[in-house]
Amino acid sequence: MAIRIAPSVNVLGGSLQPCSRAPVTGFFRNGACDTCAEDHGSHTVCAVMTAEFLAHSKYLGNDLSTPRPEYGFPGLKPGDQWCLCAGRFLQAHDEDAAPGLYLKSTHQRALDIVPLDVLRVYALDLE
Repeated sequence: MAIRIAPSVNVLGGSLQPCSRAPVTGFFRNGACDTCAEDHGSHTVCAVMTAEFLAHSKYLGNDLSTPRPEYGFPGLKPGDQWCLCAGRFLQAHDEDAAPGLYLKSTHQRALDIVPLDVLRVYALDLE
């Protein structure tokens, strides 16, 4: 059983907020971008899917839009929120295809891979 090693703190230093329960997301499939040592992909960035990002991800070999019922995966569509791997988000940023995101729902461990100033560019929840 996976044990969480990092506190549930977001990139702003506050309590990690839920990302999505419809579809249910996260490494633990608890609706939050929580993480642990076993989460080698660092599924920590709460992103809002766009058609552009989904097409880009599929092109790179990670098809997030096709349903996979055998894995309980409904397939994502534009507007869905999803805990992305931090490295995949950074790659999308580097290739001008990154989606918007919620900082309050993005786990602080994302900062191990993506600088906060990069995350802020795509933030949908800055006041």
